[in-house]
Amino acid sequence: MFSLPEGHRACLLPHLYKVAVVKKAQPQVHDTVLEGNGKLILQIILLCVIFQFLLKILTAEKPMMNFTFYNPTRIHFGEGQIAKISKEIPKDAKVLMIYGGGSIKSNGIYEQVKEALSHHEWSEFSGIEPNPKYNTAMQAIEIIKEKNIDYLLAVGGGSVIDAVKFIAAAALFKGDDPWDMLAKQTKVEQAIDFGVVLTLPATGSESNSGSVMTRDGNKLFFGSPLVYPTFAILDPSVTLSLSDRQISNGVIDAFVHTVEQYLTYPVNAKIQDRFAEGILQTLVEDGPLALDDDTKDNIEVRANLMWSATMALNGLIGLGVPQDWATHMIGHELTALHGIDHARTLSIVYPAVLKMCKTAKREKLIQYGKRVWNLTNQDEQELINQAIAKTEEYFRTMQVPTRLSDVDLTNSDIDPVLSKLKQHRMVMLGEHQDIDLDKSREILTMAL
Repeated sequence: MFSLPEGHRACLLPHLYKVAVVKKAQPQVHDTVLEGNGKLILQIILLCVIFQFLLKILTAEKPMMNFTFYNPTRIHFGEGQIAKISKEIPKDAKVLMIYGGGSIKSNGIYEQVKEALSHHEWSEFSGIEPNPKYNTAMQAIEIIKEKNIDYLLAVGGGSVIDAVKFIAAAALFKGDDPWDMLAKQTKVEQAIDFGVVLTLPATGSESNSGSVMTRDGNKLFFGSPLVYPTFAILDPSVTLSLSDRQISNGVIDAFVHTVEQYLTYPVNAKIQDRFAEGILQTLVEDGPLALDDDTKDNIEVRANLMWSATMALNGLIGLGVPQDWATHMIGHELTALHGIDHARTLSIVYPAVLKMCKTAKREKLIQYGKRVWNLTNQDEQELINQAIAKTEEYFRTMQVPTRLSDVDLTNSDIDPVLSKLKQHRMVMLGEHQDIDLDKSREILTMAL
């Protein structure tokens, strides 16, 4: 016999009562008759009722999952907010400002930060790459130890912030190799406090606890509550100097971050869904405006894109809902192997993931098509196809590739990606953990 949870047993009682009434209503006949055809019919009826009830349970929308929300990062949003650094960092702190290739010295950001740090003891370290590298980050740690640095300030986009998260934890790591935090998922026990001045909205790293680093062709993730930034400055005016490529990458990164958490299967998380849909609609509306010569300098457009990117991955829309991330895991390998911009790997892989997972994502694809793209087709399968086509069309509007062939990759480049996925144990991906290496191959083949 099988057993049902107490709540489901209670729901089943009315159905069993119906069967009992049927049995009670049977005319009085000899016991041998009841033991024959009549009893068999009652058993069949009972089994049918139980089957229908179990079918309802299995096909019913799953409930929102339990969650605990924690995000300690204080956000200062708007023009002129860089000056707030002076009050956020303790006066007696020894600060190391960390940034990338030096563009902040040509767009005025460096001078603003320098002024805000004028009453602090501070040093600087530059050279953090896009897709930050382990060896570069370790050079910063040498300065930290040499100068007894006890506070870090990341000035840049997601790559700089991710590197600073790693540096903050690695500087106090007690083991042999800080890379173990990524390769072996060794727990982070302590980290140096740090703040952020965001210059390129994209990854949401300015208010989350995750980081991605690269070493010897391996791009891996680590996360810890200890590497939340203590504060983040979001001044949309600093994004006016970004190139079209940087704008496109940032918008696509935020878009795919959102759908990785939203476009899975329903759990009746109405607030999270509506937040996610609002972010997507904003990116669809304002993303192209940031590339248009007539509107690209509109500070309101830049402000909405900056806030969208932060909200896409600060933990809020992912609360209590299933999450996918297959596109990101496959994309990381493409970046590590071929140096393709992270966002552009996402725009290549994600449409293929949707095509591969049409059935598993059916309900949410329909919802996405109706609410984000305002589709009205009564044929649900056609609506799904239109939603996927709209997504690809949008990516192309944002001037990013949607095929491996767009970045000069061919079928011969698929096996090395699968080998890396296997090496990194990324063999059961997606919200259902059902995207194995064979399905990853199909996804990459669809993306050719």
